Amino acid sequence: MNKSAVLHIPLSQYAFASGERELTVRIRAGRKDLTKCTLYYADRACKSVPIEFQGIPMQAAYSDELFDYYESVIKSPYSRICYFFKLEKEEEWTYYYADEFKREIPDIKVNGLLIDTRSEYYQYPFLLKSEILKEPEWFKNAFVYNIFPDSFATGNEYIEKAPKEIEAPDKLKCKSKLGGTLRGIMENLDYIKGMGFDCLYLNPIFLAGESHKYDIRDYFKIDPCFGTGDDFRMLVEAVHERNMYIVIDGVFNHCSWDFFAFRDVVRKGKDSRYWKWFYCLEEPVVRPEGEKEEPGYACFAYERKMPKLNTANPEVREYFCNVCSYWMEEYGIDGWRLDVANEVDKDFWRGFRSQTKKINGNAVLIGEVWENSEVWLRGDMFDSTMNYDFRRHCRDFFALKKIESGTFADRITAMYLRYPKEVSEGQLNILDSHDVPRFLSLCGGNVRLWKMSVCFLMMMPGVPCLFYGDEKGIEGIREEQYRQAMPWESHEVTVEKTGLEEMIAELAAIRKKYIKPEDGFHIYAEEKRLVLHRGEVVKVIFDREEETYAIQLRNLS
Repeated sequence: MNKSAVLHIPLSQYAFASGERELTVRIRAGRKDLTKCTLYYADRACKSVPIEFQGIPMQAAYSDELFDYYESVIKSPYSRICYFFKLEKEEEWTYYYADEFKREIPDIKVNGLLIDTRSEYYQYPFLLKSEILKEPEWFKNAFVYNIFPDSFATGNEYIEKAPKEIEAPDKLKCKSKLGGTLRGIMENLDYIKGMGFDCLYLNPIFLAGESHKYDIRDYFKIDPCFGTGDDFRMLVEAVHERNMYIVIDGVFNHCSWDFFAFRDVVRKGKDSRYWKWFYCLEEPVVRPEGEKEEPGYACFAYERKMPKLNTANPEVREYFCNVCSYWMEEYGIDGWRLDVANEVDKDFWRGFRSQTKKINGNAVLIGEVWENSEVWLRGDMFDSTMNYDFRRHCRDFFALKKIESGTFADRITAMYLRYPKEVSEGQLNILDSHDVPRFLSLCGGNVRLWKMSVCFLMMMPGVPCLFYGDEKGIEGIREEQYRQAMPWESHEVTVEKTGLEEMIAELAAIRKKYIKPEDGFHIYAEEKRLVLHRGEVVKVIFDREEETYAIQLRNLS
């Protein structure tokens, strides 16, 4: 038995509450090493000594190159549970508890008396309702269309493609490069819904200087380049009339250097009541004129025009909780995508979540975290994060062909298992975003490889998300290219890129009809092909050499 491969971590993705009377338990073992694995569990608060255990078989639910992952769900009346494992390899066997391999259970006798040692087993102290991770049900079933507002539309299937500057109420300029507006989005909702999308995610729309709008000056106003508060209200209403949802970008890690609080700090220095709203200020606070000058304050990355907010400050937290309340109560948005989430104080996010859920318990919170997000996905901060690892693995397999089917399947399995099942079902799976080169460009413009990638996106557990214009075959490596204007006119879309909207609609229809979020998945290599199963019905075979995919629907009544 390969004991070095065995791993179990209590109160983690290896042991989590999946219902008020359900505990999902996982244990890792060497690949094809065990012949049998049994989970024994008991009421850790029972009055009997010795404690009475029940055994249930565990199945190797998932596998990768090195390991098998066994899983069972304990369904019992117990709220307090202790448990251990029996691992078997042919004639060899061992118990496993307290992170140790044993040949006996821990109960001992002293002077003829049995000493209760139940605390030495693995423990799940109490199945608390608050620890049952629940994604908003609508979001787990959603198909998300991400729009970069300046680049999308000015009207019905039309965008101006003309820069403009507008003087805002604060007497400062707001910029637009391409002329996209909120009304333009509203006039194309039927186009979006026709492809099967039922959720919009908008990059920032608040009053800001640059066209990207991540340098926010006023968190309570719509940027005038995009329209007005009334325009946004009509957009939200139009979205909801179509049984769709809308999520907006919350940029709270940093602000514009023209944000009222930072301007006050520049004027008054340490006498400003907002001095503690910002990080690493050096007096005097000077806004550098040149891009290469290093500012005397912390920023987003090294962008001098975006000073970093001190989100551990109680006043900052209160201010942004009020921002949250305003847009949710006044306009009825359905959630937030939260920018640079991994650099923000964690108690800030806990407070923001509390405020969000108090207003709408069904609202979704999606953090921008590019790496493993387990710390932020324990039920006290975010519901979901942007799954850039999904994109990375798809890039290496479909686009760059750096890895083979077996390696890809192993990486996807490991990615899925790093969270409890409910959390993995709510990850926002992406191929593109406003921050990365277009996936089609990574495919070398090969539309067939891109189609395979989109099919995989649509069939996998998680919430699929496409970026505006993916369906038009937008390409681009540099920022101005991958944020280019939506190619609405037919002559802007080449022959090999036509029909992508229909393909997306077909995949969305299959997903909606035949796949439930909770459906299990099984992914593996079969010779050089990749095979993906979802539940009992959907099987997809990806042949990268032939650049094709085939969806098989089985067991249909």
